[in-house]
Amino acid sequence: MHWRRHGRAARDGRAETETAPASAAACAPAVVDCALYEDGARRPGSLALGEALDAARAKPGSFVWIGLHAPDTGDLSEIAQAFDLHPLAVEDAVEAHQRPKLEQYDDTLFLVLKTIVYVEHDVLTATSEVVDTGEIMVFAGDSFVVVVRHGSAPPLTEVRRRLEADPARLAHGPAAVVHAIADQVVDDYGTVADKVEEDFERLEADVFSSRRTDDAERVYQLKRELTEFRRAVVPLARPLERLVAGDIPGIGAPVAPYLRDVQDHLVLVRERLHGFTELLDSILSASLARVTVQQNTDMRKISAAAALIAVPTMFVGVYGMNFEHMPELHWTYGYPGVLILMATTCGLLYRAFRRNGWL
Repeated sequence: MHWRRHGRAARDGRAETETAPASAAACAPAVVDCALYEDGARRPGSLALGEALDAARAKPGSFVWIGLHAPDTGDLSEIAQAFDLHPLAVEDAVEAHQRPKLEQYDDTLFLVLKTIVYVEHDVLTATSEVVDTGEIMVFAGDSFVVVVRHGSAPPLTEVRRRLEADPARLAHGPAAVVHAIADQVVDDYGTVADKVEEDFERLEADVFSSRRTDDAERVYQLKRELTEFRRAVVPLARPLERLVAGDIPGIGAPVAPYLRDVQDHLVLVRERLHGFTELLDSILSASLARVTVQQNTDMRKISAAAALIAVPTMFVGVYGMNFEHMPELHWTYGYPGVLILMATTCGLLYRAFRRNGWL
């Protein structure tokens, strides 16, 4: 059997329900796809939930894969009863808003993954949304996989199609599905990290450009979005570590090496996010330092302008006091002489300010 990492699938933005087969309707209202797999191949036609589960349990190497999107308690109740899902896990799957985690309830594995979607924007502003999070919950047992999506979690249609196109891989049962979903989620992390890096580069270019811009608010906004990104990525390290360790029932030795590959990619994304954090702190420091420099420059210019105005004001003030005995009051060239003196003094001050970079 050949296991391979697939490239990031291009998504056309359509909901998974648009491509769900007719068999989905036979399972439950919120189910967007429901299929029985035997020896890595999908059984054609449609089966009711109970029939599909009985068939999977009756034949070794068979399992049911059910996909749901934003189900409520009623949608999950029949499935939870059929697969004997733990009530606490079912509650988490309905309410969402969970951290990435891995829990084991008897023979059932419950894995929570946080998905990240990049929000396209022309210009990064102080209110721009950069990333959006969703959730994928996976229940995996010996003969079934139940996948629940919430929020902006992308459809898993392409993941299912790729697995169905590789029967040898799918023959490993629910463990293959767990790996494929985790692999896709972590691949999406890398894609979003590439996009976020472009935002960093544009922001960095603005901070160090010759144009006067106020970038502090944009830096803080990007920092908040990066924090949301990290909350999705960092906690996933522990669940993957447990899966790779091989002590989880249903995750056998053939699958563990490929989960280790997913773990390696997650480590790369975490390191990139750590680098982004350090870079963002540097950009913020540079932005604040630039504001300080600009303020100092402005103060020097204002001080220089005030000095240029103060000199003629001083001369005019002295000769405007109207005392009877003032120097040069009766001098024929006194008025033009004072004007020349004011102009010369202001010129010398202007030259001195220019030479020292104040103007």
